Amino acid sequence: MQIAVISGKGGTGKSSITAALASLSQRIVLVDCDVDASNLYLLFNPTHEEEESFVGGEKAVINYDLCTHCGICMQHCRFDAITETNGHIKIEEIFCDGCHLCSRICPEQAIRMIEEKNSRYYAGSFRNGKMVYGRLAPGEENTGLLVNKVREKAKEIAKKESIDFILLDGPPGISCPLLSTITGVDKVLIVTEPSLSALHDLERVIETARNFEIKADILINKYDLNTEITEHIQKRAKELAIEIVAMIPYEPLFVKAMIQQQSIVEYAPHSESSQLLRNAYKKIVE
Repeated sequence: MQIAVISGKGGTGKSSITAALASLSQRIVLVDCDVDASNLYLLFNPTHEEEESFVGGEKAVINYDLCTHCGICMQHCRFDAITETNGHIKIEEIFCDGCHLCSRICPEQAIRMIEEKNSRYYAGSFRNGKMVYGRLAPGEENTGLLVNKVREKAKEIAKKESIDFILLDGPPGISCPLLSTITGVDKVLIVTEPSLSALHDLERVIETARNFEIKADILINKYDLNTEITEHIQKRAKELAIEIVAMIPYEPLFVKAMIQQQSIVEYAPHSESSQLLRNAYKKIVE
């Protein structure tokens, strides 16, 4: 079984909920698909048994032994990645799209393309099983492709270790990384909160899941911060026949648990939120 925990916006507490669900699992492959801002490894401190580089694209590099600083490449670069300072041509790496145009038109053949290999993905063990996560290097692209690599590694490990449950912590939003996260999963758990922006994004995430024909459940986190919007979410979920598996109150223990590198069900197992999450886990997984 593969379940993805997702949210329309950041800040809903999605990763904290994912961590709690992972802690309730006896044997699991936990996957952090938020490769732009991976953070679950900070909580669970997994071992690094495998590390692989990820080629996210190519960047242009100037050989200054050949470059005459003619400026032709700068004139044709549509990404404004090539600049000139005091007659000196320079490529701004973070703006380079890797399109190869500058390397093709350079009359001195002074520009070549090199692969970007700064991104990584890792696999190892943590206290409830195995964990896989990726880290996209600043300025590098193909986030969705890295998510696919991370998921492929997770499925490989699950098969090798005979683990039946893969839990994915997805990125916020509905862009390519999210689509790469939810493709082929059995179910998504949408974590939302009672705010106008979260409500708006919830609708978009539900629509995305339905387009992929994936069953969705909803968990409302910090529901007591705005009961009016919480009631609106409940009404909308009923209209769409989507189950709300839990409504978690605002709970400072989540932050305290995180500081101790624990999920809330580890740090405060007898708290109201922990009990609600146990009940939600049974609905989601069993």
